[in-house]
Amino acid sequence: MQNKLKVFIIFFGCLLFRLIPLRAPNVEPIMASIMPLGRKYGALWGFLFGFLSIIVYDILTHFGAWTWITAITYGVIGAVSSVYFNKFKASVFNFAVFAFFATIVFDLVTGVLFAPMFGQSVLNAFVMQIPFTALHLAGNIGFALTLSPLINKWFVSEQFLGLKKSSSLLEAKI
Repeated sequence: MQNKLKVFIIFFGCLLFRLIPLRAPNVEPIMASIMPLGRKYGALWGFLFGFLSIIVYDILTHFGAWTWITAITYGVIGAVSSVYFNKFKASVFNFAVFAFFATIVFDLVTGVLFAPMFGQSVLNAFVMQIPFTALHLAGNIGFALTLSPLINKWFVSEQFLGLKKSSSLLEAKI
């Protein structure tokens, strides 16, 4: 139960962060959260976290055809994070490496390959995607270096919000 609550808190935190008005586009903590979550809880949880992060946000803001492409792509990245972190140690360096390559794949799929579906040429979409991908990389790598290790440590910890389960502060003294 405690682990599910941790996942919900991270999910809700990502959603609230994404709802901040006038924030830079593509700078959000989803990737930083997916990596330790996929590592700890597996491919299904990684997929669901990524997929539902996009679906819930788009339901609250603006749902469209892109929602499915984006949600499935982030879900697959969440599932792949499980495979990657089963092979490689959950380190700051590996969080940054995964964030780099996953961001490139995500932006290539969602920003370039599906461009014709929205009336753009692939070449035009590729050129226009470059500044967004640069910002996306900066955000995801920055969060991977700072937030992912903290989330990973929290997921493997027996503590919840800094308090031990059997902390004397939580026990009633007679």
